[in-house]
Parts: sequence; structure tokens; C-alpha cells
Amino acid sequence: MKRLFIVIMAVLISGTSVTPAYAHQLRSAITKVLFNKNTGNLEVMHRFYLHDTEHAVQMLFDKKADIRNSADSQELFANYVGQRFAIKPLDGEELKLKPVGHEIERIYFWVYQEVKAPEDIKGLTMIHNALRDIWTDQINTVNVEGIGDLRTATFEGDVELLSVEFNDNDN
Repeated sequence: MKRLFIVIMAVLISGTSVTPAYAHQLRSAITKVLFNKNTGNLEVMHRFYLHDTEHAVQMLFDKKADIRNSADSQELFANYVGQRFAIKPLDGEELKLKPVGHEIERIYFWVYQEVKAPEDIKGLTMIHNALRDIWTDQINTVNVEGIGDLRTATFEGDVELLSVEFNDNDN
């Protein structure tokens, strides 16, 4: 019995156990850019961890900001995201994304935008700096879907501008 106790203590001390405090250490967000053939729109869906947005609104706007219970805090954060995400065709002007809404879904805060999809597009250039101006370790991943194969752009470190290209047979 004493030997079992020693083994259990060794495992706990070694740090191999997982506790809730370590459950969310990586600061990351996922954005889906979808070319919706049914609507003809380019739809943008940003997904942030609610935990991160709670801290962010207090750092960015007001120490008493409450994204869970305040429509004003939610709107402020959604606008903040809209100001820090930009997208344009490789050979064109920046697309003027319109806010569509935002919501809390379980452990996530979603921000939605859309614009009419450009025709004959060869690729996209994007900027995604949401939360990266607060936390240097924030990673924002953008998945582009609806034209050909899935394309992914990952914003981390000093990366501020990324592009994805489509093949001629994707359109």
C-alpha cells in the first residue's frame, strides 16, 4: 500500500495530471471564410473563446465590462473584431464586410460578417489582428472554404498579412 501511495504522489508531483486551471492555456481563435454559393455572399464567422473575450473587454474598454451579460460589451467586442480583420481579393480592393451579428454559444463568442462575393477571384489577402494587439501569443487561424480545397492561413508571431490562392479549376 505504501508503494502505491509513493507512485501516485510521484505522478502528481511530476505534473502529468491535468487540472482545470491548465485546460485553456493557448490563446487562439478560428475564423471561417465561406464562399456561399446559395447566397452569393462571402460569409465570415469568427469564433473566440468566451474566457478570452471576458478578459479582453476588460482590458480594452472597461475593467467592469461584462461580455456575458452586457449587450453593450458584446457590441463593443464585435466592432473591435470588425476593425481588426480585413480581407481583399489578390488583385482588388478591400472588401467592405458588413456586420451580421454576434452571439454567445457555450464557451465561444461568435462574430459574423458578410459581403457579396467577388467573381472570378484568384485568391484572398487577409489581416487578422483581433486580440493580437493584447496578447503576443494569440494565434488566429483562418479557414477559407467554398472554392476548391480548404485553404488555411495562420496568424502568429509577427505575421500580419497572409494570402491564399485558388487554382483556376477551383472556381
